[in-house]
Amino acid sequence: MPRYALLIDYDGLPFNGWQRQAEGQPSVQAAIEAALARLEPGPHTIAAAGRTDAGVHATGQVAHCDLSRDWDTFRLAEALNHHLKPAPVAVLRAVRVTDDFHARFSAMERRYLFRLVSRRAPVTHDRGRVWQVRNPLDLQAMQDGARHLIGLHDFTTFRSTLCQAKSPVKTLDEITITRQAIPGGMEYRFTLRARSFLHNQVRSIVGTLERVGAGSWAPEEVRDALAARDRAACGPVCPPQGLYLTGVGYPVDPFADRVSSA
Repeated sequence: MPRYALLIDYDGLPFNGWQRQAEGQPSVQAAIEAALARLEPGPHTIAAAGRTDAGVHATGQVAHCDLSRDWDTFRLAEALNHHLKPAPVAVLRAVRVTDDFHARFSAMERRYLFRLVSRRAPVTHDRGRVWQVRNPLDLQAMQDGARHLIGLHDFTTFRSTLCQAKSPVKTLDEITITRQAIPGGMEYRFTLRARSFLHNQVRSIVGTLERVGAGSWAPEEVRDALAARDRAACGPVCPPQGLYLTGVGYPVDPFADRVSSA
């Protein structure tokens, strides 16, 4: 059966996460599998690079599926988008991949963005797509605190008690924090990159760094919290709506434009 990789964009607000849920609870996976069933009747199971939580968005999720037909990839993406309406899910690209490609297990890194807005007036256009706090944040302090988390560490402190990963030891390759002015306040953008993340790791890190930016924690306390290897030492877990899965890296990018050698 031909295997296809799908590059997927979605608004997580209406969904109870990526993963298929009990009947009656909407999920992104179920929406795409239902669209596939409209193209090829029968049950479909797709695998994704990351199982995002309820309310979390994606601009670069990757999944793969096996189909019986040899589809033109442009027509496959177009047909899926037609049958996904009106759900806020879009297949940006579909490509044919080898049978040994796996959206999750072949991935070499995941990239996340977290958007945090600091302003007193309520957000309007970005409601449900950012985390809003009312008071200004100290960018330099948050950057100083984030440096303690780069590298190979035991991230037990920043791991949900429901996490099913076999080990809390992960390598965090990047945390970049930037700031830009917006009407009435500031937006802070946290970019995180790693081979894989623990459950709630990004939201736990951002929630802790927000406490540093607000002046409730010193930057060095992030180091102490990490060393404690104790969930109770973590700062508050921030809400999901500011989090985006923005990209997945593979040894060979399946979506890279292929240049003809002719």
